[in-house]
Amino acid sequence: MNQIIISIKYPIYLIIIGLILTVWPMATIKAADFNHNLIISDQEITNSGAMSLSEIQKFLEDRGGYLATYRTTDYFGVIRSAAEIIYNAATNNYDCSGINVNNPQDFEETKAKCRKISINPRFLLVLLQKEQSLIESKSPRSSQLDWATGYGCPDSAPCGERWRGFGRQVNSAALQFYDYMVNPRHYRYQVGQSYTVSNAGSGYDPMVIIPANRATAALYNYTPHVYNGNYNFWRIWQRYFTQVYPDGSLLQAENDEVVYLIQSGQKRPFASRGALVSRFDPRKIVVVKAADLQGYPTGEPIKFQQYALVQAPSGAIYLLVDDKRRGFVSQQAFAKMGFNRQEVVKGTWEELAAYKESTPITTTSTYPTGALLQNKKTGGVYWVEEGQKKPLLDRVLLTTKFANRRIIPTDEKDLEAYTNGDPVVFDDGNLIKVDGDANVYILDHGQKRLIASGRIFKYLGYNWHNIITINQQHFELYPLGQIIEDNLPVDYGQPVVTTTPVEIISTTTITMPTSTEATTSSTSTNP
Repeated sequence: MNQIIISIKYPIYLIIIGLILTVWPMATIKAADFNHNLIISDQEITNSGAMSLSEIQKFLEDRGGYLATYRTTDYFGVIRSAAEIIYNAATNNYDCSGINVNNPQDFEETKAKCRKISINPRFLLVLLQKEQSLIESKSPRSSQLDWATGYGCPDSAPCGERWRGFGRQVNSAALQFYDYMVNPRHYRYQVGQSYTVSNAGSGYDPMVIIPANRATAALYNYTPHVYNGNYNFWRIWQRYFTQVYPDGSLLQAENDEVVYLIQSGQKRPFASRGALVSRFDPRKIVVVKAADLQGYPTGEPIKFQQYALVQAPSGAIYLLVDDKRRGFVSQQAFAKMGFNRQEVVKGTWEELAAYKESTPITTTSTYPTGALLQNKKTGGVYWVEEGQKKPLLDRVLLTTKFANRRIIPTDEKDLEAYTNGDPVVFDDGNLIKVDGDANVYILDHGQKRLIASGRIFKYLGYNWHNIITINQQHFELYPLGQIIEDNLPVDYGQPVVTTTPVEIISTTTITMPTSTEATTSSTSTNP
């Protein structure tokens, strides 16, 4: 294992690489994780509370399509906005099958006599885009609006006139899918049964499907095709509502001051600017549409700054370091670390629960906030924290992850007091590439995930300046994770030839000497 060897006498400089023309590889047309037997979960199709009316309206506005300002009659003949029609079809809709209703278009009678249904508004939004491209179309034809969800339009016959109109289409599609879910025995495609379906017009041969749940069977009952059909639904769902930003990402909605940390699948708002900048680089904030944040439930706000001293309701004092909290075993331990009681702030257990309990701080603890130690004899550099020393295998770590840390020359004997840990790696959410390769990866749960194309990189809001070029040895510490596919429409965006900016941080020309010490320091290559 090669460890970085540096001179104590000279500073480390940021190496700037020149302009490199790179052609980003395009994603394959069929995403690797598409499962034609399990397209969407049952809960995702029936979760009527997934979006409020205002959230639906904001989603339509963010997509910039005609529906954002469209108003027309709903099923009951009342003039409403497209957002209201979608919301009501999902949350205020009633199934009257088998019930004697004098006037099916009398909402109050329907509400009093019929069964309330539950359909996810997100599902209806995706259906509208899949069938007629209405979410993103800026000037749709009247036929697109009249047959918005494709309801009553079989492949082999003209559309039924009784179902014409945006309001009727959305309302009827919601009722139809609800019936698919609660009365699956009435329909052809059943869970666990094998069928051969066509892929007309897609260029694919017929395929065998075995629906794994009711939602997938419902989609095939509505559209009995994989490609040029339910694959398109899946791609749009992924693009609109699947969480694509990994843990560690900093996200901020357009025209909003709040910054969120994505962590454990939740968006955690920073309660103050200080809490943000004390731990993260604000230049790595990704500006997204408000709709892109809707797929993440809101987690506990991040109130405290890095290295805050927080007193729990029990009276115990904790030092907060990244996502961990370290308690002091005694007042003597607190005093020996040189902390000031006046710096202690009060916190609740709910606030502290977001931090994982870690190694207690005792009177014999050293460097409670961590330190960079350099072996005076070999030049090897380590990150020392909680009794462990972790080798640095790449010089770029010193100018990025540890940019504001000074290096402390240390005797070899003193370093031997620390146990050996795995090599230091970058945190989740960082963008990396290996020297000499144009591919760019995002780190997620310790894995490197290839971003499949330049246009999806730009669509997700990433910044070229935040890509960090690392050496091959460092690169190999991260296992390969799932590709972030390019599921954008074929005609979206510009060609994927791009230029790597000069500001990319790199270790391109740095020679990395071999150190026998590094080999003995750690034999693990797992992050």
